[in-house]
This record gives sequence, structure tokens and C-alpha cells, in this order.
Amino acid sequence: MRSPTTPHPTPELPPELVLAIDVGGTDMKSALADPSGALLGVRRTATPARTAVAGESIVQRSAELLAEYRAAWPDHSIGAIGLIAPGLVDEVTGVGIYSANLGWRDFPFAERLQQATGLPVTYGHDVGAAGDAEMRFGAARGLDDVVVMIIGTGIAGAVFAGGERVRASGYAGELGHALVPGGLDCSCGLHGCLETVGSAGAIACRYSGLSGLTVSGARGVFAAAANGDTIARRVIDDAVAALAFSVAQLVAILGTEAVVIGGGLAQAGEALFGPLRQQVEKNLSFHRRPVLLSAQMGQDAGLIGAALRARSLLDTP
Repeated sequence: MRSPTTPHPTPELPPELVLAIDVGGTDMKSALADPSGALLGVRRTATPARTAVAGESIVQRSAELLAEYRAAWPDHSIGAIGLIAPGLVDEVTGVGIYSANLGWRDFPFAERLQQATGLPVTYGHDVGAAGDAEMRFGAARGLDDVVVMIIGTGIAGAVFAGGERVRASGYAGELGHALVPGGLDCSCGLHGCLETVGSAGAIACRYSGLSGLTVSGARGVFAAAANGDTIARRVIDDAVAALAFSVAQLVAILGTEAVVIGGGLAQAGEALFGPLRQQVEKNLSFHRRPVLLSAQMGQDAGLIGAALRARSLLDTP
């Protein structure tokens, strides 16, 4: 029998969670994350249509998501929000500098979402967050001088030097808009951007334009090249040459020791990585030889990175 003076054991409280939200052009991915980084309740919802003030609809939908998760996980406390999005992002001030596809310019996401929810909020770049996840848990774990390059419809990167991500007030990492030999007219207004020849979207578009055939993305072009299609081989060779040029520039300027490649194009595997290694080697002399690695964190890398940033708000006094 318990003595009246013996204290009752304190019930163990569930771990405090954070909410991670990844804004895309067509949908928003969201999840809760526990202190270990595990994602809970991953879901996708449609990205809301723009309102008169671009960005406000994202704030409103994010606040609604918080309410929905609280209702679904009533025994847990949600302590912070990590929001990420594409475009130019000032992660220090929490401002969305510019997004061509989603329409905002100089929108104070962190401030507005904190006002709407009462929680601390961190706002970051989607590829930067994916890079943070690869550095912490994925292919770049244990490395210091790394570029995480996400190659999909476009190309963006997260640049790490000495283990720290280079932010430059949101302007670092726009690898897709660095000029390369053989580059074409770009929607940004320049001629010669890497993503006009090196992105998965460009590979499919260029092949269809040159061959008159419709393909199921870059994967279809790689399949055609494997079957001896000379046009497909030319398009892929052009993409590899452009990517290798950019990788060699990164190595020469930053001393990059590893390039982690993710996004749709990475699914080509050795059909991409083999020729790319050979071409990078040809572009270097005394330089460091970078290791080319396939991203490991998958489609939820951005969410994991957003959760890491949100967790840092709770861990910092």
C-alpha cells in the first residue's frame, strides 16, 4: 500500500510534435514530426488558388492544416511550424522574395503564419530543406563541402561549404540559371541556362521537338537511347555535357567534394551517373574529384528538412 507521503508517478507526456509543410505548384505536402525526425500523418492537399494578395491563401491553408492535425492528434502538443516553398527565399527574415509560379513577391510568410497560428514559424527554401535532410540523414551525412542538386522540371541546388549551407539572402543555389555552353532560351529571360538542356523537363521537351515523338518524360528518352535512338542519345549527351560543366565549375570555385543528385532525373541511375562521371573527369585537371551520389531521402526530403528547421525553434533558448 502506498504511503500518503509517497509521490504519485508523473504520467509520461507524449513527445511534442512539429508541423512541416511543403508548398508546391499543384499540391501541399504536410506531416507531423516527432523529436527523432519520424514523419507522422503524411498527406497531400491541393495548393489553394491565389488570392488578391499572393501568399495569403498559403497562410490560411497552413493554419487550417494545423487545426486538422490538432483534431486528429488530440493527445499531442504541436510546438512549431516549418514551412518551405520554391522560389527565392530569405530564410533569415522568413520572407518569400519571389516565386514566378506561385505569384508572390516580398511576402512575410513567417510573420503572417505566426500571427495566424500563435506558434513560432520558420520559412525556408524547399530544395534547401531537402539538402539539409540529405546532410543530416542521407547521402551527404558526414561530409562538409557538398552540393545537393535536384533535377526535375527545373534545376535547383543547396550549396554547403564547411558543413554550413550558403544562403546569400536567398539567392544562392540557383544552379538551373547558371549559363552553360549549348544552353537555349530560358523563360527567365536569359539565353543559355543549364535547365534549358540539363533538366528532366528539357530532355523530354527537346527530344519531342527534334523527333516529333511523344515520350513519358526523361525516362522515355533514356529508354529510347538504350534502344539505339540517335536523337535520344544526342539529347542526353547534351544534357550530360551541360551538367558536367556546372559540376566542374562548382568544384573549381568551391572545392565541392560530393554532388548529391535527386529529383526525377536521378532515377535514370547509371545511365546518367556513368557518363556524367566520365565527363566531369575530363573537365578537371588538378582539382578535387567530386563523388557523385544519388539522393537517399526520397520525395519527403523537403518535409524532413522543414521539420528539422521547426524543431530548431524549440531547441534554441
